[in-house]
Parts: sequence; structure tokens; C-alpha cells
Amino acid sequence: MAFRVLAVCTGNICRSPAVEMLLRGVLDTSVTVGSAGTNALVGHPVAEPMADLLTASGFPSAGFAARQLSPVLVDEADLILALTTEHRSRVVEAVPAAVRHTVTIAELGRLSSTLAPGTVIGRDDAARLGALLPAALQERPRHVGRSHHDGIVDPYRRSSATYRRSFDQIVDALTPVVAALRA
Repeated sequence: MAFRVLAVCTGNICRSPAVEMLLRGVLDTSVTVGSAGTNALVGHPVAEPMADLLTASGFPSAGFAARQLSPVLVDEADLILALTTEHRSRVVEAVPAAVRHTVTIAELGRLSSTLAPGTVIGRDDAARLGALLPAALQERPRHVGRSHHDGIVDPYRRSSATYRRSFDQIVDALTPVVAALRA
């Protein structure tokens, strides 16, 4: 059975689909990646400015349709990547047991960045992702006392520069995660 990752934002047309497309493009077939919104614009495609950024980076978003976050989606996920602390709270409010496998993408990136090479091992990306979260969470004490911003800016109906900033924040958060899986 595949390891399931769920990215969660508000409308499910900008940030969480970007996470979905980026992870789908770099993880092997042992992992299923999806996304949902806490207040989704159900059925809508990825917002054009974000779709353009994804396509320009080699991650096309054709065929995407936004969907609403539900307890069933939360229950099915092995790892939930929230785009802000508010999204994380909404997931945990819906399914309290999800607290054990729900983090903001920025926090996971930050914690993954301090993992020693070779910490995360496994035969495929599903096994490595299964090992990543507990290993990353053990890194929390190393980050105590530092200022952290765990939200990815919401670009919806904002400037192209804001879309670029949001996209770059997502890539910056995912880079150490993927590096930890490959180290």
C-alpha cells in the first residue's frame, strides 16, 4: 500500500496544489500525493499564476481539480503537510489523532535541514518518508529559542510577485525534505 501525503491550504488552488505537483514530480510511485483545502474552491484548477510557475519549473498541473478537506482524507493520510499553522490546527480539530503526523511544510523543511546524512533510510520513498517524520521531530530541541515563521504566504488574488514569493517559499521548504530522503 502506498504512503499517502496530503498537502492542505485554504482554497486548494495555489499553495497545496503546488506542493502536490512538486512532490509528485520528485517522489517514486510508492508515494501518493494529494491536496485539499479547508475552504476549497471545489473543482477549480490551479490558479493560473501558480500553474505558470509550476509549468516553467517542469511540473505541469493539467487535470488538477480542487477538493475540500474532509476527515476521510485526513484519516487516509500518513503525512499531512499544512501550509500554515492555522491549516495545521484545522486538520487536528477535524481529526485529533492527526496531530501525530501533521506538520507545517516550513517546520518539516527546517527540521529536515539539520538531520545528519543517512538518518533517513529505506528501500523506497514510502519507507524513507515513514522514517523522516519521527527523525525530523526529534530535531525540535535543536531549533528551540530561534525565531520561526511556519507559514507560506497566500498569493490568492495578489500580485505575480506574491505568487513567486509563495512558490519560492514552498520550494525552499521542500528542498531539505527531499535532500534528507536522498542523503
